[in-house]
Formats: sequence, structure tokens, C-alpha cells
Amino acid sequence: MKKLLIFALMLAGFTSMAQDDVEVKGNKVTMKETAPVWNGCEDSGDKKACFNKMLMQHIKENIKYTKNDKGEWIRGKATVSMEVNEEGKVVVHSVESNSPELKKEAKRLMESIPTMTPGKLAGKPKAIKYTIPLTF
Repeated sequence: MKKLLIFALMLAGFTSMAQDDVEVKGNKVTMKETAPVWNGCEDSGDKKACFNKMLMQHIKENIKYTKNDKGEWIRGKATVSMEVNEEGKVVVHSVESNSPELKKEAKRLMESIPTMTPGKLAGKPKAIKYTIPLTF
């Protein structure tokens, strides 16, 4: 009987440790959502700020400005709706812009983001959606 009680207590302890991302208060259950983590930001104290910094750096280093038929730079804005999926890969859902050239470049730019650690909900991988405005 004593061994059974010890086993039950150990089992309860293991299951409570497995639920670190779920909090229960009364009849309310809260599941912790964490954002994707860019490679190189794992040890950062503020992962969100590091993610934003790395995203801006990626955009600055990889954006390609295009010219129209007259040789003039195409200027404008594009808004990208995307997600970092459960595998940590960026999936572009839509791009809004008045210029087909800017749409194409915005999609290429976002799809070139490297694979990262995916976001999580209650400790399980979850797709996290983003809307990114770009100005060319």
C-alpha cells in the first residue's frame, strides 16, 4: 500500500511538471503562448525585441528595389500577411500592394526568412500569424 501511494504521488508530480505552460485558477484555464524564436535569439532576455531586430536586419540586407520600364525606382507600400508555421517556416498568405512588382518582391523577401524555432501554445508547436508593412 505504501509503495502504491508513493507511486501515485510521483505520477502526480510528473504530470504537474509537464503542464508548465498551462495555468488553472478556479474554473479558468490559461495556456501560455510563446512567439517564434529567430535563430541566434535563443539566449536573448527579450526574445520579441531580438526577433524584431533580426527581422529588420533581414529586410535591410535582402530587399531588392526594382525599376519600372522607364528606369525609375518603383516606390510604394506592401502589406504581407504571413505565418511562422509549426515547423518554423514562413508561409506567405497574401500580399497587398498597388504594384505587382512590389507584391512579388515582398513575397520573395518574406519567404527568404530562415527557418526558426516555431511558436508554441501550451508547449506544443503552433502557427503564429503576422502582418508586416513594407515601404519601398
